[in-house]
Amino acid sequence: MAAASEPDNTPLPGTVFTPRQVRVLKIAVIVMGLLLVGGFAFVLAAIVYQASRGERGNRPSAVLSGIESSLPIAKDATVDSLSLDGDRLALHLNSGGGPEIVVLDLKTGNVLARIKLKPQ
Repeated sequence: MAAASEPDNTPLPGTVFTPRQVRVLKIAVIVMGLLLVGGFAFVLAAIVYQASRGERGNRPSAVLSGIESSLPIAKDATVDSLSLDGDRLALHLNSGGGPEIVVLDLKTGNVLARIKLKPQ
């Protein structure tokens, strides 16, 4: 009777593996499969997290901190267009004195460049 409770170390018919080895192999395959699925889920979660955050770290601090500044322009000047690139804002102004482009730093609110456009 004692021999019946001990595991049988005879190979399964048609294989060289014992029932214990097959059981260990099944457990190893299940664990590795769970690790793969968990790893893929982690990578997908990281991608979704990064995509939902956007580029908050690269936003201009003037917008985040609420810096207000004023830009002196001629009374008859109008803003034709504007362009934003990172923390720089370019304004295309038209006035009686001629067109000009003003480049502003949004972090500080300072004028970085004022370019008068002259026709040739």
